[in-house]
Order: sequence, then C-alpha cells, then structure tokens
Amino acid sequence: MSTDLPGVEVVGPAVPGIERVLAPDALAFVAALERRFRDERAAILQRRAERHAAIDAGAMPDFLAETAGVRAADWRVAPAPRDLDDRRVEITGPAEPRMMINALNSGARVFMADLEDALSPTWANIVGGHDAIADGVRHTLSLDTPEKAYRLADRTATLVVRPRGWHLDERHVLVDGRPMSASLFDAGLYLFHDAAEALALGSGPYLYLPKLESHLEARLWNEVFVHAQDAVGVPRGSVRATVLIETILAAFEMDEILFELREHAAGLNAGRWDYLFSIIKRFRDRPGFVLPDRGQVTMAVPFMRAYARLLVATCHRRGAHAIGGMSAFIPNRREPAVTANALARVREDKEREAGDGFDGTWVAHPDLVLVATAEFDRVLGVRPNQKRAPGDPAVMASALLDIAVSGGRVTEAGVRQNVSVAIRYLDAWLRGNGAAAIDNLMEDAATAEISRSQLWQWRRHAATLGDGTSFDDAGYRAIRDETLARIGRDTGRVAEAAELLDGLVLADEFPEFLTLGAYALLD
Repeated sequence: MSTDLPGVEVVGPAVPGIERVLAPDALAFVAALERRFRDERAAILQRRAERHAAIDAGAMPDFLAETAGVRAADWRVAPAPRDLDDRRVEITGPAEPRMMINALNSGARVFMADLEDALSPTWANIVGGHDAIADGVRHTLSLDTPEKAYRLADRTATLVVRPRGWHLDERHVLVDGRPMSASLFDAGLYLFHDAAEALALGSGPYLYLPKLESHLEARLWNEVFVHAQDAVGVPRGSVRATVLIETILAAFEMDEILFELREHAAGLNAGRWDYLFSIIKRFRDRPGFVLPDRGQVTMAVPFMRAYARLLVATCHRRGAHAIGGMSAFIPNRREPAVTANALARVREDKEREAGDGFDGTWVAHPDLVLVATAEFDRVLGVRPNQKRAPGDPAVMASALLDIAVSGGRVTEAGVRQNVSVAIRYLDAWLRGNGAAAIDNLMEDAATAEISRSQLWQWRRHAATLGDGTSFDDAGYRAIRDETLARIGRDTGRVAEAAELLDGLVLADEFPEFLTLGAYALLD
C-alpha cells in the first residue's frame, strides 16, 4: 500500500478494510505515536531485560522499597463509567466479526475484543480486527454467511479492546525504516477511529493492557493516553484501562500500576495462564520452581490463592474493579457429558471467585455466560460490584513465591498433553486461528506458552515422571513423534508447528515468547 507520508511505509498487502483502517490521517496518527514514544518503549524493554538478568543471577522479586509511600498512601482511582461499573461476567474472544457479534449478543456485561493472545496476528486478521471493532463501536457490525445472517441485538455488551503487548512489533508498518510498536499501532488506531464515536454513543474508549511487568510500563501507557486524548480531541480521563496482572513481577507492583494509571484505571484482572507461564519463565533455571502438570496447578493452590487475594484487596482498597480469570473448559453441544463437565467446572471456578470478592470474571464461550452470571448474582444481587475497604491483605512476598503444590507431580500424561496441545495450537495459529478448541478446552497463546515452557523446564531439570524415568530430549522426541503420527504430520501446518515446538523445547536458552519467532512465518 503506497503512502505519501515521509518515512512511513506499509509493507503489508492490500487486505479487506485497509483503506478505512489505514486512511492517511490514521496512519499519520500512529506514526506520530511511534516517533513520540519509541525511545520510552525501548527503555522499558531494556529495563525488563536488566531485571530478568538480575533474577537469573539470583535476585528474588519483592515489593519495591522506593514505592512504599505509594502503597501506604490513601488514594483511589477515578470512578468507573456507568457502562463499566457492573462487570460481573465478561466474555472474551478474537476481534473477528462472527465471534464479536455472538459475544456482544451473549448477555455478558462486557466483551473484550482481542488483538493479542486470542488472535493470530496475520496482517489480514489485524486489519480486519480493527475494521470490525470500528463497526462494533458504531453498532453496525454484521456478517452474512451461507448458513446464517449475523446481526447485533439492540442491547449488547460493553466493548473493550485488548491491544498487543509492549514486546511486540507490527512488521507490516515501518516508521523511519523500522517496524513500529504493535501496542501503539493497535491502541492508536482504536483511539483515533473510535474514541470520540464511543463517547458520543454513551460509552467510551476502554482497553485491557497485557503483559505489563512494572509500574513504569503503566506510566508509559498513561503518557500515551494523555497524548492521544489531546490529539484526537476527547477529554482526559475518557480512556479507561484494565491491567492484566499476568506476570510475577507485576504482582509485586499492583498498587503502583493502579497509581500510575489512576486517572485512566478501571481495574486489574487475574490473568492466570500467563501468570503461570511467567513464573516458569522467570525461574526456569531453579529446581525449586519446577511446576507439576498444568491441570494440577489450579486457582486453589496456595500461591495462586495468595495472588488472587492480593489482587482483590489491592483493587478494592483503591476503588478499582477486580476481575477474575478464564476457566479453559468449554461446552460441546454434540457431547452432553462434556458440556455437563464444563458447566460444573466453570460453576465451581466462578463460585470461588465470587466468594473471594472478585467483581466479575471471564468466560470464553456464550454458553457459559448464564452459569457464570448465576454465581455472581448469588453474591452481588442488585449491587454492581463488591468494592469495599478490605483492610490489610496480609499477603507476603514469600506467599507469592512459594510455588509448592501438595501432591503435585510431573506425569507422562502431562507431557503428552503439553506436546499435543502445543503442536495443535501452533498449527492453528500458523493457519490464522489464535483461539482454538482443543480437547474441550479453549487454548490461546497463553495456554500454549504454558505447554511449551513446562516441556522446556521439565527437560532442563530432568523431571522424574510417574514411572521413575527422567524426562529428557529423547523422551520428548519420542512423544512428539507419536503425537505427529496420531494427528498427521502432513495435515495443515503441523510439520511447521512441530519444528517450531522443537526449537522452543530443545533450545539451550529459553525463548522469551513463542510468538516472537513464529511471527515471521505468518502472512
């Protein structure tokens, strides 16, 4: 796509929606954001690397001494907008027309249109996602297929958008010869096209912010919001952002993250799957941090309970919403027993979250909205949320870092599940699907990260399996080959997926994110 903007190139092909999404004024806006904030972004990524190196050298995370005053002070975030005050059930999914229409019509209070972990970032998906979001904001989104005409209901969920994280580039747009920040591309286009329109229609520009590791990263987001709001002509404070606490480092800076965003903060979310991935990644070389099979690390284990308690207490002390995480179980309308199990497991998960004081929760499928709503209705009644002053959460750093799981173990079945999920998910992701139903669980990039990181960690530490054997390279390769024989090496992009997984699992150094290397293989 040609552009008359000096120093700005769109190297992605012409795809549906591009003329609207990357209109010259929109492209100029995101390019200006990139130039304004690229150095600050580079600085926070460098700080990430330095903190990671310190942990690798033996340092342990802790609450920050230099921000003790923020934690001790009495302050609150801005009050929630009317349509973001009752968030008892939020449904999430990729920014794709059919998913968006079904989710907006599902009866959930909020829908998060995802440009991150649930969306494979092909150029067509990213541009199409922004196009669909613009129609969703304007209530004009529709889709006609040979089987069905999809239309929005009169009353729909409040729309929230999740851009990609600070670590990711958008390689299809070059600014001064370099790929621009995917975060600034996604958030910038959303705010440029949709902030004023959302406000005019009685809502607002609402965002979920992923993968933050420190309050300095939240500070940068806040600076972006202030700059962007002034540039597009909407009042400061119009943007409201919910931060996913999905890294172990961010867990120690929840107060500080809310403080930095306090004019724009809407709450925190317990992003449980990426949180577990973060723990594995940050302490990957320490034998004492080897986690058992993924299925054994539930929200009921002590260190995850500590994380949830701290998040709820922090949010409510500051007047922010505390939103629970995703249960991966999904129904299968063709298999009643599978559906019954999914409903039971989701009901149990949401009952615990509501009882723990969360103000809302996530689901991944419209059929789960009613069961999740019932559990929060039971606790909330007619109240929109559970915000209150809970006092001292009494969660110590040691509680967040003691990852012991009573009875937890690494099993061959767990290895096989991780290999199978990782290969099948990577195959789906390479083919453009970032949210894949696998074995009656909804898998996205976060759950795939757990699968591949556990395999690396178990191999690195020669984890003992149930039969007494140690997991090693040969054991991984044998199970990988059996998995490929079962699902078909020549199916879809399975062979490429297996090669990617080999590189992730057998690498001497742990690859930071699977999406970084795999991105180059997408259109």
